[in-house]
Amino acid sequence: MTRGYMGKILNVDLSRRELKDEVLDEKLCRDYIGGYGIGVRILYDRMKAGVDPLGPDSILGIMSSPLTGTDAISGTRFTVVGKSPLTGCWGDANSGGYFGAYIKFSGYDGIFFTGISAKPVYLFIDNGKAELKDAAHLWGKDTYETEDILKSELGKDVAIVSIGPSGEKLARLSCIMHNKGSAAGRAGLGAIMGSKKLKAVAVKGKMAVQVADAKGLKKLRTKILAKMSGDIDWLGKFGTSFVTVQSAESGDSPVKNWGGVAANDFPDARPLGADPLDEYKQKRTGCYRCPISCEAIMKEGTGEYKYEAGSFRPEYETLAMFGSNCLNNNLESIIKANDICNRYGIDTISAGAVMAFAMECYEKGLITKKDTGGIEMTWGNHKSLVAMMEKIARREGLGDILADGVKIAAKKIGKGAEKYAIHIQGQEVPAHSPMAGFHWPATYIANATPGRHTQGSEGFSQELMPEYDRGSFSGRGQAHKTGTCHQHALMCCGMCLFVMGALPSNHVMTEFIKAVTGWDITTDELLVTGERIENVRQAFNIREGLNLLQYEIPGRILGKPPHKEGPLAGITVDADTLVKEYLAAMDWDLETARPSEKKLKELGLDDVAQELWPR
Repeated sequence: MTRGYMGKILNVDLSRRELKDEVLDEKLCRDYIGGYGIGVRILYDRMKAGVDPLGPDSILGIMSSPLTGTDAISGTRFTVVGKSPLTGCWGDANSGGYFGAYIKFSGYDGIFFTGISAKPVYLFIDNGKAELKDAAHLWGKDTYETEDILKSELGKDVAIVSIGPSGEKLARLSCIMHNKGSAAGRAGLGAIMGSKKLKAVAVKGKMAVQVADAKGLKKLRTKILAKMSGDIDWLGKFGTSFVTVQSAESGDSPVKNWGGVAANDFPDARPLGADPLDEYKQKRTGCYRCPISCEAIMKEGTGEYKYEAGSFRPEYETLAMFGSNCLNNNLESIIKANDICNRYGIDTISAGAVMAFAMECYEKGLITKKDTGGIEMTWGNHKSLVAMMEKIARREGLGDILADGVKIAAKKIGKGAEKYAIHIQGQEVPAHSPMAGFHWPATYIANATPGRHTQGSEGFSQELMPEYDRGSFSGRGQAHKTGTCHQHALMCCGMCLFVMGALPSNHVMTEFIKAVTGWDITTDELLVTGERIENVRQAFNIREGLNLLQYEIPGRILGKPPHKEGPLAGITVDADTLVKEYLAAMDWDLETARPSEKKLKELGLDDVAQELWPR
């Protein structure tokens, strides 16, 4: 087997309680690398179109990557994959921590679940031995409690992913949590675990990840560590909170459910900045073998909001979505809301978007105090924000409606509430404005996981194609394609985006991959691999009957109508052109977004071409 891989995956049929090892195909590894690359190929092959994401035929996968668990810089990441119950599209969610490395130490590269258990269970893997165990005593517990109980039963040297009560109750905003604060956050995949009555996965072991050149890998790590640059010092001290104030002031952050302007509606973001937040920090922490360690855990809450010591520090997205987006500058309330989300297993980006949606519906009279159970959902009301977050977490009252996201909530509320539901194909838009960064429309709309900020960027194309005409039809589209495909390949290797951005060169990655796997791989091959991965993800959506060109895009995020003042005054984004430029560069049809038969065959996807282009 290729070095960097353990050589097998575990297939778990929860309905039949059957566990079967499967040899991992080496060609699959070379063609799709790992993470959601291998994940999408397996699900595309094994899951039929039209499957209910929360039904027995739905497949949920957890995949590591070749660099994960090695001496490669930041070989930390693992990815959860499935059909999103939030969007109906391809869904994946990436997380750091230690779980990805521990999957491999336990003897596997990944785990795939089918069926539905008759009763709550968890999977335990110990040095290659896997078994399903009763989880009745864990059902109803939050993710912190679940980790503590399992570690007391299985040992402290175990890594755990779990769902909280929100996932158990199939909330479409629910996510999968690890290490009391690391989240595989987006796409609602926690609801799939809940539907399968799978409470947790616990892995432990001491199986070493064999690499092709151990000495060379250590030397390379040492050399590159000395050359890393960018924002690593700021990230190490403050996490992503160091951008909170400048993002609010530049117009990048959403304000008042994307309907406001910071200068008028949220003129002072400084109470949510890095320095005030740092006062609550207990200690710094980080993911497996990460040189940055950008995470932190918090002191016990002793002020207006109570929370135990050890809760994770909120990052930029959480601060912005519960902050400027809700006109809330009470920092303790955001720390508390973040803690609720982590305990119950809820995506903080979507939760903040839902909260702002509810506040605007309340302002417009679409919901009242009778609907909210007496909670005054007024802008900036931090007490109401925390109170409603508790209701969402428990699916109580109005919280039961909001727990499935703004698209479903708007439909249930009616009265024109759809106007205030800021989402793309059901996924709430993250805290980065397309008016501030013109690459976002193609990322949010044309990526196989819509409404995401971590899977497409022109930024990763700069070194690979330094000279191009941003104003031309082919130039911008090609730049976005190059950056996106390169980013896919690197993420499927197991790398963290922050570490990628700090590397002295994009080409360094080929050196790490060669030292780990022995592959004599080039950057050009990585680009083709990333393109192959994205084409299969897109084929997954096409097979589901989806056309990204038919997604409704909220005018607010595009400057329709344009702001009259502030840093984004007068800006309107031509999303249609930007998306079509990207489709043209990808060789996808400009009316259906279907990958061309020629492109699929160029990528070695003849079987996919035959399915999408039947003769």
